[in-house]
Amino acid sequence: MDTVINFNSIREYNEFNNNETLHPMVGVVHLEKAAPRQLRRLRYSFYTVFLKKIKCGDLRYGLSNYDYEEGTLIFLAPGQVIGQYGEEFYQPQGIALVFHPDFISGTSLGNKIHEYHFFSYAVNEALHLSEQERKIILDCFSKIEYELHHAIDKHSKQLIISNIELFLNYCTRFYDRQFITRDNSNKGILERFEAKLNKYFFSDKPQNLGLPSVTWCAEELNLSANYFGDLIKKETGISPQEYIQTKIIEVAKKRLLDADKSISEIAYELGFRYPQHFTRLFKQRTGLTPNEYRTVD
Repeated sequence: MDTVINFNSIREYNEFNNNETLHPMVGVVHLEKAAPRQLRRLRYSFYTVFLKKIKCGDLRYGLSNYDYEEGTLIFLAPGQVIGQYGEEFYQPQGIALVFHPDFISGTSLGNKIHEYHFFSYAVNEALHLSEQERKIILDCFSKIEYELHHAIDKHSKQLIISNIELFLNYCTRFYDRQFITRDNSNKGILERFEAKLNKYFFSDKPQNLGLPSVTWCAEELNLSANYFGDLIKKETGISPQEYIQTKIIEVAKKRLLDADKSISEIAYELGFRYPQHFTRLFKQRTGLTPNEYRTVD
């Protein structure tokens, strides 16, 4: 039976992995302490980051392409489900950093946690670490673990949160590096994105589906919306939404050369529900209305 195991507290997750609970709201979990177990789907009610090895049982599915051989980071936001159902047993390996959203509520990290988009990346968009990067990550985990073992004082929470934030900031840098080192792969995605848009606007999809959304484009490219957005921004300097709007204006300019078509017809062909929305966007991007563009020398 394909059941989902729910972890509502850090304590439950620690017990599941035979780890001591040093703090009810945050933990560094050593997965090798867990008993061998069957593959299952797991849901976490807290932020979870796995530092996994290459062959790691529960997370090996969909992770066939690696840039590095030394480790992989996978990020989960509260409520996400991960894993695969199966009859075989495996020995968990690696380390998990877990922290409850209530632990960071009202702090600077709590206010900016949504800016770390990688918590909503798909599993196959994991962060692949070099040996040097892995050492930095392990050092961050070590500092958090030190504070968890230290007698609680007035500094404890702030130091733990500061080290979690430091860790996440390093991960942001390492993802930027990954976007660069996978440049050929990224250019392939950009080319496919451009091709998808061209095909979209020269079909009947705009009239039937409306303007292409960032989510639709990401799904067509088998990427999560946030990973796709960050990748396109890193590759082009603009957001996917801006890229789509640029394509709309490019196509619109060509169609405006056809004097037999009205502005309204062109707007509907492009996927706009209302012609005035097309006129507004065109004016914002070009400084001219569609009619003015037609009459300019």
